[in-house]
Formats: sequence, structure tokens, C-alpha cells
Amino acid sequence: MTEVKLPELGDGIESGDVLEIFVSVGDVITAGQDIVEMETDKATVPVPSDVGGKVTKISVGEGDTVPIGGVLIEVEAAAGAESAPAPAAPAEPEKKPEPKPEPQAEAPAPEPAAPPAAKPAAPAAPPVAQPVATPAARTPAVADEPDAPVDGGGSIPAGPAIRRFARETGVNLASVTGTGAGGRITRDDVLAVVRSASQKAAAPAAKPAPSAGTAAPRTNVTSGDLPGTPDTDDYGPIRVERMSKIRKTISAQMHLSWSTVPRVTNFDDADITDLERLRQSSKDDYAAQGLKLTTMPFLVKAVATALRHHPSLNAVIDSENQQVIYKDYVNIGIAVDTDNGLVVPVMHNADQMGIPDTARNIAEMAGKVRGGKFGVNDLRGGSFTISNLGAIGGQYSTPIVNVPEVAILLVGRSRKLPVVMPDDSIQPRLMMPLSLSYDHRLVDGGTAARFLNDVIGYLQAPSRLLLAL
Repeated sequence: MTEVKLPELGDGIESGDVLEIFVSVGDVITAGQDIVEMETDKATVPVPSDVGGKVTKISVGEGDTVPIGGVLIEVEAAAGAESAPAPAAPAEPEKKPEPKPEPQAEAPAPEPAAPPAAKPAAPAAPPVAQPVATPAARTPAVADEPDAPVDGGGSIPAGPAIRRFARETGVNLASVTGTGAGGRITRDDVLAVVRSASQKAAAPAAKPAPSAGTAAPRTNVTSGDLPGTPDTDDYGPIRVERMSKIRKTISAQMHLSWSTVPRVTNFDDADITDLERLRQSSKDDYAAQGLKLTTMPFLVKAVATALRHHPSLNAVIDSENQQVIYKDYVNIGIAVDTDNGLVVPVMHNADQMGIPDTARNIAEMAGKVRGGKFGVNDLRGGSFTISNLGAIGGQYSTPIVNVPEVAILLVGRSRKLPVVMPDDSIQPRLMMPLSLSYDHRLVDGGTAARFLNDVIGYLQAPSRLLLAL
């Protein structure tokens, strides 16, 4: 018998949680065939067998936490079977319930990714400063009852993130025909069902409103539309869902920040009317290069340039040695909301890039994150974080400092407001809400205000931003 063990999944990763088991006792597998899907702190990873043969024992169950080197299955090796080399920290493709389908990335792009052993770079996604535009895709076959309960398992070819997305949108995966490799269901397939249901709902919506005293029809929400497993407590029915490894990591990081950082938040607005004119006049040139120009590259450039003049916000407190470490590099982390949780990829040396390079890097980062093709090193080395609430909606918030950093800037959705100008005239101006949270142990209120004023100054005078060194 040969034991198939959990290989190294990346630098600093000590264990993983079993999301799904692809084989059963008695199955005959080949070397390199995926046997389980594991969830690590920031990625889901299919794990292939390094030997071929007959599965005689499965040593883990779904939901188990397995350390690196832990036994997954036991195999009776077939005569003459060749062993496959252990994988080196594969990126996060979709899980595969069938032996040979190609994994489908969870990005909005409709094209499926190649197998992990020889996968190409992820297609560039739009920058995170704007909502992702869903590309056109083949129209999947849709059943007549898209509002049926979501199917939670079986042989439906969909990964865990797609299943979560289907639950959130109330789509029954059994009613969707996948357009991905091997018939796998993609995010675009689920969105097509949602659009179809919305179009069908438009007709009833146009009917006359019910007369007074007539109750409006209710939209039924089935238990299958909700996450978790049905259960009860002392007061009634509940649903219980096991906390994912990613969510546990986020929880621990947030608790560390809340319990150690005396956080203060400054709120302000930047008049980006002139910046918006510049962006609108330049977006076609960027589109010709395959890039969507949003306000995010300008914001990243403004923050990176201002950090050069305010080193206290680009530093780390070394409490153990009672010292402050000022960083001579400016690495900007950009928080991205994904189906797998909050991910913060890092743009290195952001202060040395122009707007075109910054826009290109943001698109590449977003593509890697949403396509599940990022590694642990893509999330390390940040010195300051930007969170884009405006891409979803909302104006102000109190973002949590991403320790060990000492500051984070949240940008809200820009909106037109009446503004009193220097000549006392009132004009409609496009205002961008900004919320700067900082660690008051190191950053004083005056320092934070001056930094935020510099960021606003660059955004309000884009010519300064383009000439900044």
C-alpha cells in the first residue's frame, strides 16, 4: 500500500481544510489525478495523487483539517504505474468532481483556465475601482424554475465558490447547463439564470398595483436559498455553517487589529470634477490597449506619492524591540472582495509607477485574484492598504487597520454635491468621500490630516499628480 500525503501548498501554509473528496474506495486512479480539494488561508487548491492504482482507504473526511504531510488516501499501486511529482503550491482553480475536466477559474471571464500543470496567465480583469463588467458568454440552458431551491451537492459540476454564489442569488444549480470545460458551471452561467429570472419578473411588475386593502404578493424564499445546514435551538429553526479557513483567518486578523490598535478615523471629501474630465477624455486611449481606466489608478498614485512625504503612515511599530521601522518602499495593498473572502494583493513600488503602469498592474492583480491564480507572496509586503467601498456602494466607513500596517484609506462612491466655490457661486461638483483610519500610537491627528490633505490635493489637481515624482 502507498500513502498519498498532503504536499506543500505554499510558503507559510501549515495545513488545509478538506472541501471535497473526488474519489471513493475501489476507484482506480492515475498519477496526477485530483483526489481532494483543500482550502488554505487564502486559496482553494486541488491536490493530485502522486501514484496510480486502486484506492483502498480514504483517511480524511470533508471538513477535516489536515497538516502538511498528513495522509489523504491509501492506494494499492498498479503494476508498472508511474509516479507523478508532487505539485508545487498550485494556484486556486475550481474543484473538479469528475476525473478529467479542466478547472474553471472563478473570474468573470468566460474562457476556462488550463490544467494546473500548464495554466496560462489569468486574463486581465477590470480595475477594482469599478464594478466588474460581465463579458458576453454563451447562453446556458436554463430551466423554467430558476427560483427553485439551490442544490447543495450531488454530481453537479460546480466548485465551492460557485455553489456559495448560487445560494446567495437563489439559483438552483440543477437548472443550469454549464458552459465551462467538461460542462462545469461558471459564474457567468449563474448570472445568466439571474438575468433570465429578472426578465420574467418584469412582466408581473408592470401590472397595476393592488387596490387598497389588497395584500401585495410575497416573494417566497426557500430554505435552499440560505447557507448552512438546518437545525434548531431553544427558540426555533436555525441554520449552521462551518466557518471556512479563509473566514477564520480574516476573523483572527480583525481581532488582532481591534485589540491592539487604538484606531482613529478622519473623514473628508476630494473634489474630483477635473480628474473625471481627464479620465473621460483618456479612457478611449486606454480601452484601445485593453485597459479600463477608472479613478483607482489616480487614487493609488496620489496615496503612493503622499506616503513619500509622510513616512509615519508608511511604517511599522516593532513593539517587541520598542522601535519604529520606516519603510523606504511604498507597497500598496488593494482590498478585493471575492467569493472566497476578502483578499488584499499588494502592488510593489507603487510610487515609481505612472498612471498607465498603475492601471495595468491593478487590472492584472484583479485578474489573478478573481481568477484564483495568486500565491501567498502576492499578498505579502504591503505598507499601506486602500479599500474601495465605492465599487459596491456607500460613502463613509471606519476601516480596520490591516496590521502590522498603521493606516488604511477607504474610498466611497463619488457623487455630485452642491459646493460653494471661492467666488461664492454654488456649482455641482463630483465629490469623492474618503475615510482614513490610523494607529494613534504612531500617527498623530495632525500628521494624518496633512497626509489626507496631500492626497486630496493631488486628486483635485490631476496635473500635479501626472508630474509627481
